[in-house]
Amino acid sequence: MLTRRAFTTLALSTLAWPRLLAQTTSGVRLGVQTYSFRALPRPAGGDMVDVLVQAMTECGVRECELWSPQIEPAKVPREELRTWRVETPLDHFKGIRRKFDSAKIRIRAFNYSFNDSFTDPEIARGFEIARALGADFITASSTLSAAKRVAPFADKRKMVVAMHNHSNLNVPNESATPESFAAARALSKYFKVNLDIGHFTAANYDAVAYIRQHHDSIMNLHIKDRGRDQGPNLPWGEGQTPMREVMRLLKETKWPIPAYLEYEYKGTGTPVEEVKKGLEYMRQALA
Repeated sequence: MLTRRAFTTLALSTLAWPRLLAQTTSGVRLGVQTYSFRALPRPAGGDMVDVLVQAMTECGVRECELWSPQIEPAKVPREELRTWRVETPLDHFKGIRRKFDSAKIRIRAFNYSFNDSFTDPEIARGFEIARALGADFITASSTLSAAKRVAPFADKRKMVVAMHNHSNLNVPNESATPESFAAARALSKYFKVNLDIGHFTAANYDAVAYIRQHHDSIMNLHIKDRGRDQGPNLPWGEGQTPMREVMRLLKETKWPIPAYLEYEYKGTGTPVEEVKKGLEYMRQALA
């Protein structure tokens, strides 16, 4: 069985040395899910690449999980988006990687959420795009039915897909429970976990206990704050998510699980300002 630790060792051994340099606080790798910057203005007719690089530079972030809609055409018909994904030359995505590399920001994960509308060529292309971007693995908010179709592609490409959870317990086809994570992981040795501790808390599960039990299968965490019982997204430290406890657990155990902040509540400042607040909260928890 391919554990997350074994995968990490294998992935790092194949990377050029400049990309091995990761920014850590107390030994914990901190980064951001670029969805956090979704409200920043998008250039007319363009993508969000330059905007994201500037925002992360201002925040002092050196590692990210790149949300696919930010590098894809905005508000186009579904079939047009599918064509763009399948037919855009891979050199385009290698160019995006060069922009991030030039800013000394690593795209460690590519968030490409397979769903039941994806064609086989569209699924296959996600792995090719991820490789071109320099990502180590894909994260996906996927249905279990879609995951069954993705599994053979992950096996063939030998690339990890980390399933991301939400909190809706009324849709068995979505990842929300420990059991749904287990069902997905059973489909392929390359299926792992991208644990969103805020959503996990809102669904009334214990993130600390889950991490302790399944740390070898967790590729990265999404750090956000929510209340239990499907509570709303809240500013850092105002909800019931064990954010500090999770950060301290990573520090104490030295498990190589990156913690990626995801700004999702309605803040009073700009996305950059709110992300800075969140990163500072995470650093204080590790102090």
